[in-house]
Amino acid sequence: MRRWNGWGDDTIEVPVGEGALRFLAEKLGPGTGPQDATFDAVCAQLAPSKLPPHPLVDSTAAVRLHHALGQSLQDWLRLRYGRVDAAPDGVAFPESTDEVRELLRYAIDAGAAIVPYGGGTSVCGHLDAAPGRPTLSVDMRRLRALTNLDRESLLASFGAGVAGPDLEAQLRAHGYTLGHFPQSFEYSTLGGWVVTRSSGQQSLRYGRIEQLFAGGRMETPQGRLDIPTFPASAAGPDLRELVLGSEGRMGILTEATVRITPVPEFEAFHAVFLPDWERAEAAVRAIVQARLGLSMLRLSNPVETATMLTLAGHARQVALLETLLRLRGAGEGKCMLLVGVSGAKPQSRAALAAALKIARKYKGVHAGRGLGERWKKNRFRNVYLRNAAWERGYAIDTVETAVDWPRVSPAMRAVEGAATAALAAEGEQVHAYTHLSHLYAQGASVYTTFIWRLAGDFDADLARWRRLKTAVSEAIVASGGTISHQHGVGSDHAPWLQAEKGELGMAALRALFRQFDPSGCMNPGKLLLDETRP
Repeated sequence: MRRWNGWGDDTIEVPVGEGALRFLAEKLGPGTGPQDATFDAVCAQLAPSKLPPHPLVDSTAAVRLHHALGQSLQDWLRLRYGRVDAAPDGVAFPESTDEVRELLRYAIDAGAAIVPYGGGTSVCGHLDAAPGRPTLSVDMRRLRALTNLDRESLLASFGAGVAGPDLEAQLRAHGYTLGHFPQSFEYSTLGGWVVTRSSGQQSLRYGRIEQLFAGGRMETPQGRLDIPTFPASAAGPDLRELVLGSEGRMGILTEATVRITPVPEFEAFHAVFLPDWERAEAAVRAIVQARLGLSMLRLSNPVETATMLTLAGHARQVALLETLLRLRGAGEGKCMLLVGVSGAKPQSRAALAAALKIARKYKGVHAGRGLGERWKKNRFRNVYLRNAAWERGYAIDTVETAVDWPRVSPAMRAVEGAATAALAAEGEQVHAYTHLSHLYAQGASVYTTFIWRLAGDFDADLARWRRLKTAVSEAIVASGGTISHQHGVGSDHAPWLQAEKGELGMAALRALFRQFDPSGCMNPGKLLLDETRP
């Protein structure tokens, strides 16, 4: 069963090892886990539903609480401390596009806001109920079927509520894959990926969701928007681009057609260690600009490399590895690069060999497949460490951006430094580390993780998170980066969107949303600053 106040399945535990706890205590000071509110107590606090009865709508407190918030740290604080100020007044589980259409009419007639709900994995405030008005959450999980498979065109159509594992299982039964693997893969949905412009871990081969999304259907308050599939089109602005990143502001995506690929016959992930950040960055830039046909490049900076090796446990094996690396010139300050290949075996092996050859020019040390395959095995489980860290008194949060190559290192240093300075005033330390999660010929995504101590008090911890979030977001904007490379905007990032879109661009977004949603019922408060929560 899904955790109501944390990440993932409540039967899965990924503990923080004793060595990692000592590491955190040395860096940040000892942590003390807060006392969490109980599910029943939070349910009892919810105000009665303000929605009129409807056969498709469940207004029980338990169902409403499960759909109240997502997975941002602010959401966690509200759930863990039992401070859920607002929850949806009802939750619907439509089984067809006609039922989605009916629910839109019902909500509009009731003067209610409508919040589309996919897998509940948003980390930037997409799922909040609208303050001051009734809210209907529309859970899309029952629209999950593979409705069409075009083998000649390599296109597959699904209900937009299909979750990652179900989507891949349905495709692989026919010998195909979408290849879209965000860290939230186990729970996030196809519709959620599209409307937040998601990026999978192997996007270097398969593409981001905007390359995979070929067309679909959206139900809006003004009617149905059908987007046909074409291999390419010059017929004016691309309506797909209106849907991509729309975050529920235009309507509810009910069906998506995606570009698929035959299941690769060969796949491998290798680790390479480079002696320092400067040579590591230069190496990955050379590799990605060589366009070798890799499926993934993921470069950790020195602090993340050291942190990952510490958290991995197996102290003896890690110590032996570090001794061998030191002898080959990759000692303190080393950076770990993961290189992935997927596809036909001859081409994949040739691409891997070419990447390793470039890495050697920058003094890279090839460490084989062991660490890479271990990363693949655990890539959807590492996020469970958030649960274990909380119980030990530590918070974990992330931000991500994307910048052109000359700005990559300055942006990384600015974001990490802003986080450290944000909490230094109250005498608290922040452990910050970064990796380049997606690489392009033009630049890279810069993905930074922060760990700090919890205060054990809701107001103090919320204020601490807001200071850090504001500081790092302002550092991103000042560095010339996008406020989101892959997580979307929601309400958490909305204050910084205008810096990227400009005044005219923001006005265009408002006009677009009004066209499809004149009454402003669709997911209000997301994307646009003038409607965000405090």
